[in-house]
Amino acid sequence: MDTSGRDGSAGHGGLDGLEGLDGFGGLGRLDERIAGCRACPRLVAWREEVARTKRAAFADWTYWGRPVPGFGPPDARLLIVGLAPAAHGGNRTGRMFTGDRSGDVLYQALYDVGLASQPTAVSLDDGLELHGVRITSPVHCAPPANKPTPEERDTCRPWLVQELNLLRPTLRAVVVLGAFGWQAALPAFAEAGWTVPRPRPAFAHGARLTLDGDGARDGLDLFGCFHVSQRNTFTGRLTPAMLREVLGTAAEAAGLRASS
Repeated sequence: MDTSGRDGSAGHGGLDGLEGLDGFGGLGRLDERIAGCRACPRLVAWREEVARTKRAAFADWTYWGRPVPGFGPPDARLLIVGLAPAAHGGNRTGRMFTGDRSGDVLYQALYDVGLASQPTAVSLDDGLELHGVRITSPVHCAPPANKPTPEERDTCRPWLVQELNLLRPTLRAVVVLGAFGWQAALPAFAEAGWTVPRPRPAFAHGARLTLDGDGARDGLDLFGCFHVSQRNTFTGRLTPAMLREVLGTAAEAAGLRASS
């Protein structure tokens, strides 16, 4: 994978020319381009500083330290949209929700409903496969304090728009984790050609709405779910049963066979 970011000297750090990325191969090329992006100076500085200093528990790791692309098959029928990679999770391992407590909860639930090959995610080479599901985020770099700025969110949006365009032939449902992801994803759906109601619907756990297509694409069933953050899971605001229920319902809407 070329992650040098040599094409990132202008504009969005490699976002120019995304309209030429078509088909399944295009998604792989998109992932490469994402991993080379250097568009947001604050995020570049933070992710690389974390990769240099590390956490003591991971002192023997070589951190990824770059933007983390989406994970899952190119013909996914269900998309899960998070917030951003964790500093010592995805920023360390190079894969969404891999190597942190939030991922422990998410992948266990995906495994429980039959959408993942195993309940754990620890590294890029751990053998994990997703069944009909892809995971992405509206911001691909780990942000300080887990809080991207609105400008960083908006700068990263074209990556999500193009990912949605490339998934369009098969994508039928989306689960958005948390209010930040919801607010970031709705404009991306609109830019990718789906009709988002006005005023934009507010985030809520268990929210469900249908985004109509534009004739060139089918509609999308959109689901809201509390984020799998430790703040939510440790306090019981989001329980494993609640998460499994949303994932199972979304999988059914996407035409995937989920187990109860």
